[in-house]
Amino acid sequence: MKTVFVCVLIALFLSCEDRKKAPETTGETTEATKDTVNKTPKKEKETTSKTYPYITNDNVTDFLTAYGKDNPETKVTLKTDKGVIEVELYNDTPLHRANFIYLVKNGYLSTTVFHRVVPGFMIQGGNSDNWDTSKMRNKIGKYTIPAEIKYKNVRGALAAAKEYRKNPDDRSSSFEFYIVQGHNGAHHLDPNYTVFGKVTKGMEVVDSIAQLKTDDGDWPLHNIYIKATVEE
Repeated sequence: MKTVFVCVLIALFLSCEDRKKAPETTGETTEATKDTVNKTPKKEKETTSKTYPYITNDNVTDFLTAYGKDNPETKVTLKTDKGVIEVELYNDTPLHRANFIYLVKNGYLSTTVFHRVVPGFMIQGGNSDNWDTSKMRNKIGKYTIPAEIKYKNVRGALAAAKEYRKNPDDRSSSFEFYIVQGHNGAHHLDPNYTVFGKVTKGMEVVDSIAQLKTDDGDWPLHNIYIKATVEE
């Protein structure tokens, strides 16, 4: 019985990993990707003409600290065909707040989908199998964010996904996030994942997305595209 419990716990910990599940470009179309191929959204225009540096682990703290001072917004709207989710970002997780605002303002999140859903646990976004997503990642940089672990994984928490293996400092994914959907929260994640905001409106939309049918990798068979905007 103890062995079964340990296996279940390990599976839950790995559930919010930044696993780049989008298939490599091979020309093949699986059932899970057909909807994406047929409904690729129009490319979002960038909202700024500024030139930003390629972000790495060496410059990420300085860049996000400076960007956060010039971009103090804390409210973001995520529009989907299931409805609208409104989130508020925490000022005392400044690097994660600034990074999320940066991804929204530069159009990255609007190339992505909610690509993993586990009912009673969470929905995860910030990736897709669209070519635009890969191009944007290559343009923005290759980096992780220093942990800012202060808040609990309660229902409605907005948190950063992360690579669980070989990551002793619990650094966060630069691109992927999740929203806790379970009514009892996901408190087994509390010691290792940075919560940097919360849903203020639209948890019924989160619940609806969580109930979608998925493939064996928890990727919804019907892609839920995200159109993200910063609210003044």
